[in-house]
Parts: sequence; C-alpha cells; structure tokens
Amino acid sequence: MRHSGMTEFLARARATVGKGPVALIMAEDEVEVESTVRHHQRAGFPVLVLLAPPEISLDPAVEDGIHRVDHDVHVEGALITAVNAMIEAIPDVWLFYGYNAEYLFHPFCETRNVLEMLAFHTEERRDSLLTYVIDLYAGDLARSPNAVSLGDAHLDKSGYYALGRPDPANHNYPRERQLNFFGGLRWRFEEHISPQRRKIDRISLFRTKPGLTLRPDFTLSDEEMNTYACPWHNNITTVLASFRTAKALRSNPGSRFDIQDFRWRNSTPFEWKSQQLMDLGLMEPGQWF
Repeated sequence: MRHSGMTEFLARARATVGKGPVALIMAEDEVEVESTVRHHQRAGFPVLVLLAPPEISLDPAVEDGIHRVDHDVHVEGALITAVNAMIEAIPDVWLFYGYNAEYLFHPFCETRNVLEMLAFHTEERRDSLLTYVIDLYAGDLARSPNAVSLGDAHLDKSGYYALGRPDPANHNYPRERQLNFFGGLRWRFEEHISPQRRKIDRISLFRTKPGLTLRPDFTLSDEEMNTYACPWHNNITTVLASFRTAKALRSNPGSRFDIQDFRWRNSTPFEWKSQQLMDLGLMEPGQWF
C-alpha cells in the first residue's frame, strides 16, 4: 500500500500494524532496497514499512506486500524522527528500524523466526535487544565500485572492542551493563568517520511505550533498555549486517580515492548464516538454545 507521507500513515498506524512486530526501513538510495525488504519479510516481520523517496522504483510484487511511505530521507535525523513518531503512534509494539542494504540476523534465524525470538525475550522480561552493526563490504571493488555485493560480501572477523559508557549524571563513571562498541570499517578508516559516528552498537529492536524516545546515537531514553544483559544473566544479541558504511566511504569524495580495497588480513567471506556470527563472537543466544 502506498502512503503519501508519514502524517497519512501515522493517522491509521494503530489499525495498520496490529500487534506487530514492525520493521521500519528507510531507503537512502536505490541500492539493494528490494533484497532488504525480502530479507526482513523472510525473518518473520508481518508488517514492513518502507520510507523512501517517490523516485525509487520497486517491483510491484514487492511493493504490494508492504506499506510504502513517501518520505524525505535526506533531512537531518530523518530516521530518528520517523522512529520517534512511530513510538508515539503505536505503543506496546515491537519495532525494528534500519536502512537499505542492512540485514538483521538473530540467533538460529534459519530455523526460528523473529516472532519466536521476541516471545522468548518477552518471557525474559526484556523490552529491547542490543544490535551490533557489522560492516559488510565487497571483496572486489573493481567489480563492485559502490562496495555492495551480496555474492562477494566480506566482514572483519576480529578487531572489535568495547569501552565503558560514561554516565554524565554520575561523574562519568561507567553505566551499569552498558558499553560502547567499536570495530569494523569505522575503526579501520576512522580518519574518515566523525567521532560521534564510530560506535557500532544500536538498540534497533525494542518494544515501544509512551514517553520513550530514540536518541541520535541510537540509544533509548530509558537507560535499562540500553543494557546488553539483565542483572542475572546475558541476553540475546543480534547483528545488523550492513553495507552502509562501506557504501558511504566509496561515495564520499574525501575517502573514495584513498581506499582501493577494504580487505585486510582479518577479512573473511560472509556466509549469510547466524552460526558464523555466533562462532565469531559477534552475536550470542543468551539463554535461548
């Protein structure tokens, strides 16, 4: 279904999304929009909302199965603003957000869908899931100059680290059960990445509620929802396998000509399987076996 803008969509969003969960995807350009949509439909999201400029064309078979919303995706904070509008319009619904050419993976996603994972996570009395944004990049930039290739995707198998997240309200002591995570292309090519954009963690899947807001650093206003674990054990984490950073580094004139190859000694082909991400320590099932 096509909607002329967020105002029109939000006016009927409660009836449209039902119980959810909802996947909200913003298409910044035409790169892999359809594969992103199909991936999240296969993951089990019964409702998918695509924010996209009117000029982006989609296969009618894809567009017929989603809610497409005409949206100015290039204004500052476009996705953050849209997510916060969704939070207000549809409380008590699990909501995922991401960009085109980003693919959500959860533990055992080949045999268990998002609905099953969220049912378990809800039983654990958790209202959010920590997501690590793991950079993907084409192995051959001569063949894929925009660094996007589903069939030749690579990722870094090491080089990730975490630092305590300071709490300004408590003399900058680290927040309990919160960390800032770094690595991937944002770490290896940090000279081209502004400091506030180097973090690779997001709270990208959470249950909406009145008064909750998503902040520009992809954390939520409820600090407990930004934690990687509950007080008694670790929880499920997810991965967003993303070409977005590689795509930006190859399109930005300031970095494009400095980067001839994203591969290094710790690159490995991406297998598009959750087990690989768990084996590399980039995602964990928590108590879900």
